[in-house]
Amino acid sequence: MKNKSIVRTEELFPTFFSDFFKPWNDWFEDKWVKSVPAVNVTETDKFFNMELAAPGLEKGDFKIDVTGNMLTISAEKETEKKEEEKEWTRREYNYNSFSRTFTLPENILMEKIDAKYENGVLKLMLPKKVETKVPELKVAVK
Repeated sequence: MKNKSIVRTEELFPTFFSDFFKPWNDWFEDKWVKSVPAVNVTETDKFFNMELAAPGLEKGDFKIDVTGNMLTISAEKETEKKEEEKEWTRREYNYNSFSRTFTLPENILMEKIDAKYENGVLKLMLPKKVETKVPELKVAVK
């Protein structure tokens, strides 16, 4: 018994609709989803904590910028693989990058944001400003 490859009908006979919806189908394919790392955000009374899944990178690959109330996390990594066998050489280049921007709330101490990268996860701690309570004064009406 021979193995036969399965071919989708729309690949053999593209239709108007497959061309029309192709940009949307491409958007949801894995190649688009994989290019943006997942982010988890939790909140406590003193901090916002962000965890960004970015395995395979090193801490030097990241760039974190705060401009106004915008936090931008980006990374770039380029790898080159060279293999020599017999009389031929093969070289493979791989370039990965991403950039994510988040709008921060006004109660963040921008100058105290801390980041560390361990076990494939970039962790950011965004401390909140301490809210001082305005004293309440009651004035008696005479």
